[in-house]
Amino acid sequence: MKKIVVLASLVGIGFLIQSCFDSNNNQTQSQTISKEQSIERGKYLVKITGCGDCHSPKKMGPMGPFEDSAQLLSGFRANDILPAIDTNSLKKGWALFYAEGTAMVSPAGIAYAANITSDTTGIGTWSFEQFKIAMTTGKWKGLANNRHLLPPMPWQNFAQMKEEDLRAIYEYLLSTKPVKNLVPSAVPSVLQQL
Repeated sequence: MKKIVVLASLVGIGFLIQSCFDSNNNQTQSQTISKEQSIERGKYLVKITGCGDCHSPKKMGPMGPFEDSAQLLSGFRANDILPAIDTNSLKKGWALFYAEGTAMVSPAGIAYAANITSDTTGIGTWSFEQFKIAMTTGKWKGLANNRHLLPPMPWQNFAQMKEEDLRAIYEYLLSTKPVKNLVPSAVPSVLQQL
């Protein structure tokens, strides 16, 4: 009788172990997602992290500013000119946002939101590695020897993201409508120039 109980227990343990392996294999299989699913996840992440708040030019409507769908994620409009800068406010520690939200002037400099569409004037020619460097180390154009991105780009937050989420964002951005818009270069250390 004891042999039967021991044998039954061993068989039960065997089924339990096999069940665990099957469960782990199913989890691995369910974690593999298609490119379309990754793009959809990227679209979701771009929306909830507020990328369009700075990277999409705005139009004004009855409820306030809204993203210009024709210029979605194309950054500061290349032919816009920033109004005169209130240097007294900057000297007091203020940062000034352009009305469209696509540029900011602060003691750190003038930051223009980049074109992050799939166009060649955006990130259309970037490798994933460049995108990852820009998003996790804050390097302009994703090149390790370039200057740091200026505020308000929250690259420090994106540095905490899982690689599959960064890849999903990258894949989504490369799937966007290309918008030709060559954004001006940042102007670092504005106060030193005044």
